[in-house]
Amino acid sequence: MSPHGSQSNSVASRIIGGSTSGVLEIACFHPVDTVAKRLMSNTQTFFDGTRTTGESFSLLSKTVFGKAYDKGFFGRWAALFPGVSFGAVYKILQRTYKYGCQPILKDFMKPRVGKSFDNTFGKKTGKDLLNASSGALIGLGEIVLLPLDVLKIKSQVNPAVLQGRGVVEIFRTEGFALYRGWNWTAARNMPGSFALFGANSFMYTRVFGTEGARDSTFPQIIAASIAGGVTSLIVSSPLDVIKTRIQNKPFDDPRTGASLLKDLIKDEGAHALFKGLTPKVCLIGPKLCFSFAIAQQITAEVQKAWGEN
Repeated sequence: MSPHGSQSNSVASRIIGGSTSGVLEIACFHPVDTVAKRLMSNTQTFFDGTRTTGESFSLLSKTVFGKAYDKGFFGRWAALFPGVSFGAVYKILQRTYKYGCQPILKDFMKPRVGKSFDNTFGKKTGKDLLNASSGALIGLGEIVLLPLDVLKIKSQVNPAVLQGRGVVEIFRTEGFALYRGWNWTAARNMPGSFALFGANSFMYTRVFGTEGARDSTFPQIIAASIAGGVTSLIVSSPLDVIKTRIQNKPFDDPRTGASLLKDLIKDEGAHALFKGLTPKVCLIGPKLCFSFAIAQQITAEVQKAWGEN
């Protein structure tokens, strides 16, 4: 096989792995994502000692299910799928881009800066940092997809602002307002992606002693994905809270991210920067770890099937 063909197959295998993980993730986890976004956008405290346990759980249910609170099981379940069209497009594109392009960028960076990383930090640490650094740059590039993420989140937690408006109309009238909070998104994505790919690589090089997903077992891929996913969520949580509130506010709300941060500290306390972290780790964590593991496993299997080096 020619080098050009091998390189094309390598890119294709990674795109296949990333896109497949996105399809499976949106099919399995969109309701979970809706619950987490609604909890992060909520400014009330459920269990503050001023309500009975029943009242607290009732308030929690109203926050999670919104207007469908009084409906039965299937009505409540259906209420967790707003924005699924935006979510599907966004998630598939995001996972294809993130999981597919990070190893491509890493391979591009390796002959250029890989040796410097190895000489400075040692071979294993250099490899981990190369994975982490390429991941951080990929995280920065994710802001291109921000409008789809904004519309998905508004559909999940503030659907009234989109009611009666078509997608074309929204893009035409809102324009660059859909990129509002891009700087906070970048500030959240870069360390989050650095931690995701760095911790994942650390597990392979330091814990399992392998070169990566291709020569690791599926349980090892799952364990490495869990380490990367949980670390990423913890590192990015404070900025993710601000990012979500920026995206969730009405289009005509002039408050900046700094204003929202100031209000959050003043009204809710600094600990609110980690609001939703427990449900994120318990609910979003499995989703992120699942998609990351699936992307790596499928990519590795396709590469083996195509006989890539």
